[in-house]
Amino acid sequence: MHDRELVKWPFLVVLSLVVPAGTLAAQLPNPGMEIDAARTAVVITDPQNDFLSPNGVTWGVVGESVTENNTVENLDRLMRAAKKDGYELFVSPHYYYPTDHGWKFAGALEVLMHNIGMFDRASPLSLDGFEGSGADWLARYKTYIEDGRTIVASPHKVYGPETNDLVLQLRKRGIDKVILAGMSANLCVEAHMRELLEQGFEVAVVTDATAAAKVPDGNGYASAMTNFRFIANTTWTTDEAVAAMANGH
Repeated sequence: MHDRELVKWPFLVVLSLVVPAGTLAAQLPNPGMEIDAARTAVVITDPQNDFLSPNGVTWGVVGESVTENNTVENLDRLMRAAKKDGYELFVSPHYYYPTDHGWKFAGALEVLMHNIGMFDRASPLSLDGFEGSGADWLARYKTYIEDGRTIVASPHKVYGPETNDLVLQLRKRGIDKVILAGMSANLCVEAHMRELLEQGFEVAVVTDATAAAKVPDGNGYASAMTNFRFIANTTWTTDEAVAAMANGH
């Protein structure tokens, strides 16, 4: 490194002397998140068959991660705790209607989702063929989602809530803290985390109530865990989240 570069980047030089390369993540603080039922909601992204059922179109790439994390049961536990302890439950679903297949360009995963018919519905105005389809909720979650009190946002179309009304619905109910979980970790969950933080919410991500694809090109779950740790206010296990909800903090 030239002398001029040492002057330009003194912080980096000091940091490299104090914190050995590769150990910075271990030094990250954990800000934590205090919660209470009046201001905190549980938000679940994409609790749908195409992600979480062995019959879903993505099971071949996400099934291993879902099974390892016990994701299906942990999401059930979060929703059950929300109902028991008086926390608002929000669902941000993912649907594609026939007109969405007319898009002129898309990213890699968007192309894949359209090609395999993921989250497809016949119409935004009809539930024909919805029951039991890949776009439908996992059956065990319907008792929570279809109780008349859960807030189901309009569908997000790519990954984040910028394209649906989730933030509006949270704001209108006085919510400023979110316990976030669902599918899939490095896509919709991470995109929701990022946007909610940018919108001024505190966010705790539940790391074993999500999962992601493992493919030759990479491990989506491992990538998401790194970013959750760097970006979220805190990360919890399901046990920790359920305990926090029960205690109101």
